[in-house]
Amino acid sequence: ALEGRKLCPEGFQEAQDKALQESEQLVQKACSAPPGPEIVKIFDQLSDALCRVADLADFVKIAHPDFAFREAAEEACRNIGTMVEKLNTDVELCQSLRRLLADEVVMNSLDPETRRVAELFMFDFEISGIHLDEEKRKKAVDLNVRILDLCNEFLTGTHLPNKIDKRVLPEHIRSNFATEGNYLEVAGLHADCPNDLVREAAYKIFLYPNAEQLNCLEELLASRNSLAQLVGYETFAHRALQGTMAKNPEKQKGKFLTQKDFEMMTKMKMKLNPQNSKLMPWDHPYYSGVLRAERYNIDPGLYCPFFSLGACMEGLNSLFSQLLGISLYAEQTQRGEVWSEDVRKLAVVHENEGLLGYIYCDFFQRPDKPHQDCHFTVRGGRLRENGEYQLPVVVLMLSLPHSTRNAPTLLSPGMMENLFHEMGHAMHSMLGRTRYQHVTGTRCPTDFAEVPSILMEYFANDYRVVNQFARHYKTGQPLPKNMVSRLCESKKLCAAADMQLQVFYAALDQIYHGKHPLQKSTTEILKETQEKVYGLPHVPNTVSGTVPNKKVVLHYSREVIRSILSPFPIKMLLLLAGQSWRRGSKISSEYDV
Repeated sequence: ALEGRKLCPEGFQEAQDKALQESEQLVQKACSAPPGPEIVKIFDQLSDALCRVADLADFVKIAHPDFAFREAAEEACRNIGTMVEKLNTDVELCQSLRRLLADEVVMNSLDPETRRVAELFMFDFEISGIHLDEEKRKKAVDLNVRILDLCNEFLTGTHLPNKIDKRVLPEHIRSNFATEGNYLEVAGLHADCPNDLVREAAYKIFLYPNAEQLNCLEELLASRNSLAQLVGYETFAHRALQGTMAKNPEKQKGKFLTQKDFEMMTKMKMKLNPQNSKLMPWDHPYYSGVLRAERYNIDPGLYCPFFSLGACMEGLNSLFSQLLGISLYAEQTQRGEVWSEDVRKLAVVHENEGLLGYIYCDFFQRPDKPHQDCHFTVRGGRLRENGEYQLPVVVLMLSLPHSTRNAPTLLSPGMMENLFHEMGHAMHSMLGRTRYQHVTGTRCPTDFAEVPSILMEYFANDYRVVNQFARHYKTGQPLPKNMVSRLCESKKLCAAADMQLQVFYAALDQIYHGKHPLQKSTTEILKETQEKVYGLPHVPNTVSGTVPNKKVVLHYSREVIRSILSPFPIKMLLLLAGQSWRRGSKISSEYDV
């Protein structure tokens, strides 16, 4: 709940109506205001009024366990999204901003932040087709709304399990899947399962083509292309990358030498399964893990006892305290404030500036919850008209196992790294304190938004950091340095193949959003790109489970981080040396129960 209001499904209609009414008043105010900084403030108020509802609804429609909430949130998302697209093609509203940008004297008097925000608002008008005639502007709005609907439909489809008659699978592997009557339900790829046949079955069933999903994807890609060309871009890829660090699709090239990695995986598969030793796409995650475990003796089971969720949170608290002067304090939630009883609320407090914002930690598995680690902005920070700062509110969503009677929640090394990654997004939201909501925190170019979170992965993989918090949950014994070193070294093994998989996703994304009409079906393009860029064969009657237009930013952001750190790879961690140990709230007690 925001600002003390408890949420109920009907509340979305009330919040939506209030936001739309406030928006109408702000539009009138903006259109009548003379050129000056007040124009930018009004535009940002308008953005905030809509985002406060849209951002909350965007999270609730995905994560809330109650269907009534999800349905109400989805409707609110659609209605607010439609209003945003209409405003982005409102000529009178745009003219008020254009008058400001054209007034050289006034622009020179503005501070750099206000000038930049004014330019970004104009950029939103331009990529939405403000320059078009009235009929084409209406078409652009209709296309945008249709794209919103198709995106929601496609994303919903990617999370749905596939069912198969249980008699189709050998009896000895059926227990690996959920049963519903005479059917087995496959809800994921089971990538870490040691049984080759289970992984193969999961891959072929979960990624089996769904005609409705394929039609949705093809209409989505065609609609995006139509919109891009309507507003003056060569392709949707050019439109999407405008305003990012990447700039344009032509820069997105990448090729890595993965043959050695795949040869090592093939030898390992031949050793463990000589009857069926051909390396297939469902083998990559598993056998790369087996190779790391064998060469560096890093069985995840040896590490998990040292990575209790409480210890990891205490480690993050210590790291933020030493580097940033920030502590995380567990807060009690009000009745009806959270959507699941195991959600925890953290206050983020700076030693000098006080309360910076709130993080809701939705960390644990539950039925129908997407198996997806992600960060949601629920409310952006900004300087309010009364001089107070609107505190940011974010949600971190993970899929961790619950604690048991005998042990707290224990994280694998990969889960620990993901926790650090997502907390990097949260800190970006807390520390990116700007005067304007439109550019606060992670509201920045999509590829740069991944930079702080990837930076946190470097901390998660350095023994100087890990040694400060990794303790055995029973004995309190610290994780030995040689185990941390082996874990960090192991990540280099098969790293080229792991990166090449991301490059494949990015390349597929760029082709899908490149020149239209596509010369082949999306599945044929997938097959061709996978075999050309990735190197492992495409499996007939399977499609990609990835979401279009998402993967490229991670690859580019990792390259940016490398360029930042390459001149001084240790410098960022030297900040830890010589600083006094500051202990924040004992937040570990919230989790190690």
